[in-house]
Amino acid sequence: MPNMSLKKNEMPSQAPEVRNKNFKEVTLGYTREQAIDEANRCLNCKNRPCVGGCPVAIDIPEFISKIREEDFEGAYQIISKSSSLPAVCGRVCPQETQCESKCVRGIKGEPVAIGRLERFVADYHMNNCKEKPKKPEQNGHRVAIIGAGPSGLTCAGDLARLGYEVTVFEALHMAGGVLVYGIPEFRLPKAIVQKEIENLQAMGVKIMTNIVVGKTISVDELFDSGYEAIFIGSGAGLPRFMKIPGENLKGVYSANEFLTRVNLMKAYKNGSDTPIHNSKSVAVVGGGNVAMDAARSAKRLGAENVYIVYRRSMNELPARIEEVEHAQEEGIIFKTLNNPVEILGDEHKFVKGIKCIEMELGEPDESGRRRPVPKEGSEFVLDVDCVVMAIGTSPNPLIRNTTEGLETNSRGCFVVEEETGKTSREGIYAGGDAVTGAATVILAMGAGKDAARAIDGYLTNKKN
Repeated sequence: MPNMSLKKNEMPSQAPEVRNKNFKEVTLGYTREQAIDEANRCLNCKNRPCVGGCPVAIDIPEFISKIREEDFEGAYQIISKSSSLPAVCGRVCPQETQCESKCVRGIKGEPVAIGRLERFVADYHMNNCKEKPKKPEQNGHRVAIIGAGPSGLTCAGDLARLGYEVTVFEALHMAGGVLVYGIPEFRLPKAIVQKEIENLQAMGVKIMTNIVVGKTISVDELFDSGYEAIFIGSGAGLPRFMKIPGENLKGVYSANEFLTRVNLMKAYKNGSDTPIHNSKSVAVVGGGNVAMDAARSAKRLGAENVYIVYRRSMNELPARIEEVEHAQEEGIIFKTLNNPVEILGDEHKFVKGIKCIEMELGEPDESGRRRPVPKEGSEFVLDVDCVVMAIGTSPNPLIRNTTEGLETNSRGCFVVEEETGKTSREGIYAGGDAVTGAATVILAMGAGKDAARAIDGYLTNKKN
């Protein structure tokens, strides 16, 4: 029976007063009955607008049809044709601004919960299918991938399916990139990421960790060792700061460092070799998903007061609506229309406060958002002992500084052809945050897919 409810099935989750004290996953996932009921809200439109909103072009109506038929494994196989990381995307992809924003059901009511259904299907497969993907027949050609984040892993998976011998070179001791060091356990359990990576390895993808390309080995040496094409998916891990007084005080972190200590190095566990200063009050500067992750992590680490300090209003917050709502429910305090001007320290050079100035919105800037303008004489001090800067990142310059012929823009991002990811140097492709700057997981995956297609075309033409 079609479900013509104007609302999605609610996502079961931990209670806010419980989850803000632990790092277990916040959302619990649909039950079988909820998934089928939600799938019945899909109208199976002939023009399939939702597919056009998906950066990796998943056949959304078809996989939802399989859920309606209770063929959950069939639904997974449809998703996995387009996505190398379905369990990840079902959790962290901003569907509300992509596939779900195109859903016809959203015209009069809420769109179909496509992301929640993708997660249900991926989790069903992980819990019920023990068979690993088969390794395709090799075609005799080798490709190197720099970076084991979402873009690199997607490119690697797509090329492996085509028979290429693929090796991924990762600088950290664990594959996953931002999926393991940036996104907290309570949003994306690391066991989920590891299972997705194991599936790629079963298809023949080799992953070499603790290798910093540009230092351990150069791009030119990769070519010399027999790789015929290279994809750079090294991300954007270089943090930005505001260049205000006090940023060198003890207790000031970049969001990258703070989240890496928490997520990758498990600083929240007793006895961790990488502790984080136990803070009573924390200010997180920024308004994106990374800021929400840092603030919610700080709360779970025991901070009594956690503030989001953001220079625009709630309406301009770039973070996902769901993440903002979860943060509010968990007790995060939003100090919007405020901007830091100085971080204050005590005689031991520890943070003791952050001086802010109130802002008001003026005329729109080049992004279309109203520009924040300071109010004279409105300075005040927020009493905190820790500050986390979550105002963006840029690509590490190591690869561009050690490789000739790679064009970059003023932000240090690689310049590429939009449809292919082709760089200014033959045989080298790039995608994800290394090209766009910090963006979403799914956009990085889309770039990895485009590059894999282009690399296959390049090597096919080359051998012919």
